[in-house]
Order: sequence, then C-alpha cells, then structure tokens
Amino acid sequence: MDETSVTLQADRHASLPARPGSVRREDPEYVRGGSANLFVTYAPHLGWRHVSTAPRRTAVDWAIAMREVIDTYFPTATRIIVVCDNLNIHQISSFYAAFPATEAHRLARIVEFRKTPTHGSWLNMAEFEISVLKRQVLHQRLGDLATLTEAVSAWEADRNAVAAPARWQFTTEQARVRLPFLYPDLQQQE
Repeated sequence: MDETSVTLQADRHASLPARPGSVRREDPEYVRGGSANLFVTYAPHLGWRHVSTAPRRTAVDWAIAMREVIDTYFPTATRIIVVCDNLNIHQISSFYAAFPATEAHRLARIVEFRKTPTHGSWLNMAEFEISVLKRQVLHQRLGDLATLTEAVSAWEADRNAVAAPARWQFTTEQARVRLPFLYPDLQQQE
C-alpha cells in the first residue's frame, strides 16, 4: 500500500473538440479545486488493486482505507501482510486514532507490516501502480473529489478486469549488488 497526492484542477473554459486536421484544443487556464489523496492497495499475485480517495492524508484517513480493504476485499483473512514505506501514518496506532479500541485491536491483529528500507520505496509494488495511474488517469484535469473518485474507480475496474500483473524483474543477485545490507551473499560469509 502506498499513497499519492493529487492537485484538483477544472477547466476554466470548455475545450474545443478535435476536427479533421486539428487536435483537441485545451485552454491553459484552470480553476484550482484543492487537493486530494489516493491510497493505493495492490495485491501483485492476484493482479488486483484498489484505490481509495480522501480529501487529506491523515492517520485516520489511512486507517479508514485499510479497514475498507480488510473488511470489504479480504473479510476472511486472518493475516494480511502490508508492504509500505516508513511514513508516520503507516502504524497500528493509526487504527486506535480512528476507531474504538475493540475495532482497532481487531484490525491490528490482522495486519502485519513489512516496511521498505529508507530510500527504497521503489521496492513497494504499489509505486508501480501509482505510476500507471498517473500516466493513464491523473495526467488530465480532474476538478473535484467526486470526479477524481469516478475516474479512478473506472481505471481500477479496467485494470482488475484484466488482472494486470506486476512484472517484477529485480533479481536476488541484483538486490545483493544494490542492497547488500538487506540481501547478504551467504556464500561469501562462509
């Protein structure tokens, strides 16, 4: 799981449609609609992803997004391993900030964190999905949270329909070169 922020922008003037011999024309002026946050959850072995939108990126917003994933998409799971970066909201305490103690405890028993190393967020496969999302959806103007949520939901449905997998090409040997402190070469230590 990872998150990204989005600046919401709406067109100030309507675009001119494409015509034979000319492309669609968009006015450079826009109306700023604030910002929003996207919480992206990706299960690479399933080719499944989910994007939650929120007006902010707080511990409570993150906890709500996590509970949605747990209760809606993996309700029978007894353990969910969450790979995430070291952001201060990616903690069990976020559940306690958002929910009553019994609910927070229930969620905390299910979630097990695997933190990416500092400066190693590229090891989090949700980053790949965010990159695809930015290129396919977020490159356009989206004026408000409702429009953003609709566009992201359509993208999510399309990606999940084809179960777009992660094509992870980073090998253990490459990890030993770039991250020797995390992936020691056991044969050299003998």
